[in-house]
Order: sequence, then structure tokens, then C-alpha cells
Amino acid sequence: MRPYVILNAAMTLDGKIATRTGSSEISGPKDLIRVHELRKEVDAIMVGINTLLADDSKLTVHKIKSKPNDNPIRIVVDSNAKTPLTARVLNSDAPTIIATSNKAPQEKIIQLRKKAKVIITGETRVNLSNLLQKLKKLGINTLMLEGGSTLNFSMITLGLVDEIRICIAPMIVGGKDAITLVGGKGFDYMGDSKKLKFKNSFELDKDLILCYKVLNEN
Repeated sequence: MRPYVILNAAMTLDGKIATRTGSSEISGPKDLIRVHELRKEVDAIMVGINTLLADDSKLTVHKIKSKPNDNPIRIVVDSNAKTPLTARVLNSDAPTIIATSNKAPQEKIIQLRKKAKVIITGETRVNLSNLLQKLKKLGINTLMLEGGSTLNFSMITLGLVDEIRICIAPMIVGGKDAITLVGGKGFDYMGDSKKLKFKNSFELDKDLILCYKVLNEN
């Protein structure tokens, strides 16, 4: 058993979630409200360490009218315990979980445990399947995945994503070094790709929101 996982992201028409310099201001104000409303609905939100280091987001619902307990539990997938002790995700706005591996330095784990709950799973990299099982046991039933690119691919490949909600902004960035929605190694053949089923779509000002069900094999 694991939480129901919704991958949510904003990308350009050519599939980029950030430029080669890390600039990621993509969607409009209304989509930002949509994202924060989704954060409010779920039990937890998950990001990878690279996203955390790039954005230093609080991962809260501060863009909408809310109460302190509306903030989701914040989860950082951080195999080597690189999360800075000054990271805003470690503030007191909401509980935070750092998921790391046995490879992480024990000294850093001790420091992180003063500010967050630490879950150790996997030898050199976080065992995502086991992590989600542990999160389910903690009472987390719905989880919003905000990537980034590498974590998105890992979660999709393992069949751990149930739904994808994408905001497509009317812009093209280009660049072979720009960050795509899904990175990682990728599939070798189109036939091996993860299949999706269209659910619905709607417009938010200039942006287009697409929603898909992920067809995971049982």
C-alpha cells in the first residue's frame, strides 16, 4: 500500500520546466493559485534535492487563504543528506520529512533530525517504493509530486505515479541543456514508454491545463 500520487508541473510548449540557467518562471498567476489549492488538498508534497537546492521553496500554501494546518507535510528525497540546515523547508510552517539513504553522513543526519523527521531507506539511493510504503503507514494517503526532472522519471518508471496534471505555458525555450519535465535515463523504445489516459483539460488565462491518468500495470 502506498499514497495516491499526483505529479504536478508547469512546462513550456517544448517540454521544458527550467532553462539551462535554472530560470523556471513559467505559468501565470492563476495556475499558481491552482497549485497551492492542490497542495492544500493533499496530505504531503514531495520534491527532489536538486529542486530544493535550486528553488529553496517553503512548499506551503501561502499564496491562498489558509490556516497553518492547511500546509501539507513536506518531503525531500535526498539520498546524500545535502539539505542545507538553513533551507526554508525546515522552518516551522509544517512538518518536514527528509528521506535519505544509508550512504548519507551520520553527522548530517543527526543535525537534520533536530529540525525534521528523517527516514533512511536504500543503500546508496533512496528506495522510493519502500519510502512510499512508510509514508502510507504514517497516514499520508495523497501525495503531490513536484519533481524535479530526475525524481519524476524515477517515480514514473517504478509505477509510483497515478495521475499527471500539467500546465502548458505558451512559450518555447529550447536548448539541449534546458531541463525537461522528465529526465533520467529515459526509455530506449517508444513501445516501452509509460502510457497515459486523457482525463480532462481546461484553460487558465493563457495557460492550458492537461490532466492524465497513468496506466500502471498491476
